[in-house]
Amino acid sequence: MSSSPSPTARVGRLAVLAVGLCWLAVLFDGLDMFIYGSVLPHMLEEEALGLTPDRAGDLGSYATFGMLVGALTAGTVADRIGRKKLMVACVALFSLASGLCAMAGSVGVFGLGRTLAGVGLGGLLPTAISMVSDFAPRGRGALTIGMLMTAHHAGGILSAYVALWVVEPLGWRAAFWFCALPLLFVPVLARFLPESLSFLVAKGRGEEAATDRWNSLANLFRGGEWTQTLLYWLASFGGLLLVYGVATWLPTLMRGEGYNLGSALTFVVLFNLGGIVGMLVAGRASDRFGAPRISAIWFALTAAGVFLLSVHMPLAVTFTVVFLTGVFLNSAQTMIYATVSIRSRPENRATAVGWTSGMGRFGAVFGPWLGGQLLAANKGDWGFTAFALAGLSSMVFIGIAALRGSKRTAGSDREQELMGAH
Repeated sequence: MSSSPSPTARVGRLAVLAVGLCWLAVLFDGLDMFIYGSVLPHMLEEEALGLTPDRAGDLGSYATFGMLVGALTAGTVADRIGRKKLMVACVALFSLASGLCAMAGSVGVFGLGRTLAGVGLGGLLPTAISMVSDFAPRGRGALTIGMLMTAHHAGGILSAYVALWVVEPLGWRAAFWFCALPLLFVPVLARFLPESLSFLVAKGRGEEAATDRWNSLANLFRGGEWTQTLLYWLASFGGLLLVYGVATWLPTLMRGEGYNLGSALTFVVLFNLGGIVGMLVAGRASDRFGAPRISAIWFALTAAGVFLLSVHMPLAVTFTVVFLTGVFLNSAQTMIYATVSIRSRPENRATAVGWTSGMGRFGAVFGPWLGGQLLAANKGDWGFTAFALAGLSSMVFIGIAALRGSKRTAGSDREQELMGAH
């Protein structure tokens, strides 16, 4: 007579299922995020929808503005209705919005599609981070979040190949139809994704779980936490200005440096391969030495790498610099999220991560716009310098947060006890 699986084994299987499904959702998030930058050189060359460099920068900012809205609202909504329902809704939204982009007959309709896609993209990422943080093994929170974020950069790599294999024979609209395919994943996510542990625990607390929805936000400023909260927000602003500025304009800026389109898209692949490596390395290092310290060091190295890209070097050297920049840039920002997630109370985690991401989205809106304005003024070389300065500012803010040290809450200790079983 076989015995039923132990609670620990059941939780372990749920953890693998949750992380795996979140990884796929974030893969599609990354594909949709990077696809615009990957197809933008084609759209500018064809003058699709009447695009000019400055208008293209505006369109890039539309998506990041939508991500700002999604990130700011997602945390509070997820803490109220659950991570699972919100993740399902976000995947459906950005998939449908990509279909709208594919059908767009004007810049206005295309911009609406990118804005709506941004709402879904911005809402999904902090929610997925909160979800996997709940299921992370004790002492491996940063590594688990880093593993999740490898999916984002795998999506970036996929976007480059979509641009090479789909856009060339079928046109730029086909790339956005491809990005609508994750709609088929929505029923799978709705059926098999488990709800987060912290949300279920919070729901079991009756009246406490029904507190005012702004209380979670207010908690970020109580008990002397306001200084750390503002430091995280400022670091996230500079980090996402850098991430989305580079993600949107890297192929175009590299073409402006004299590289052909094939090489420019190879830069996208290398940049995201570096991101995958960087997530795993930074996650392990952060669990050992502290996420804010690693983030500060990584931002300093990122600034150096981005600045070097303004110098025309031999192709092999440039490939190496792009790869290393990807290693440090992408994981530097993610370790800000890891810091906030690990140090937050379980019932407040999605709000904390969501608002840190949301405040950073102001930088994400500004980055693509800034790149477009510099290119329109024939000052593309200054784009790399501006992005490097943003990296230095994030280094300063997260560095100050690191020096202030970690102030763990009683709720965080309760979370570790809950996760200790697996």
